[in-house]
Amino acid sequence: MYSVNVRDHFMIAHSFQGQVFGPAQKLHGATYVVDLELRRPELDPDGIVVDIGLATEALRTELAALNFRNLDDEDSFKGRNTTTEFLARVIFDRFALRIASGGLGLHASGLSHMKVTLNESHVAWAAYEGALPSCSM
Repeated sequence: MYSVNVRDHFMIAHSFQGQVFGPAQKLHGATYVVDLELRRPELDPDGIVVDIGLATEALRTELAALNFRNLDDEDSFKGRNTTTEFLARVIFDRFALRIASGGLGLHASGLSHMKVTLNESHVAWAAYEGALPSCSM
């Protein structure tokens, strides 16, 4: 399996509901370093996994929708704890839609798997990974 990883970051504010979160029940900030790994079993006709430039720009665009936001104020997250694990899945799903719509180029339809890792710090991170639906462009 071949893979390419691109990286960016975003900053948010949020709070959590539930005793398990202790002091994080209060409004606090987080800066996430995001690793997006794209995989495919065979290289495309150009000999690459995906255009790294397009993947980098697409990740930046997806993260811009979250950057500098108080997630407690976002209607799409009402009633949800926007944990690191939860946000990894949100980014995965949004990026999968971008791939399916052709946002990473003609040959990105050959991508088979993706992993989104949100690094909270140098000692803690969470991820979501899975197979990508077959794309037909």
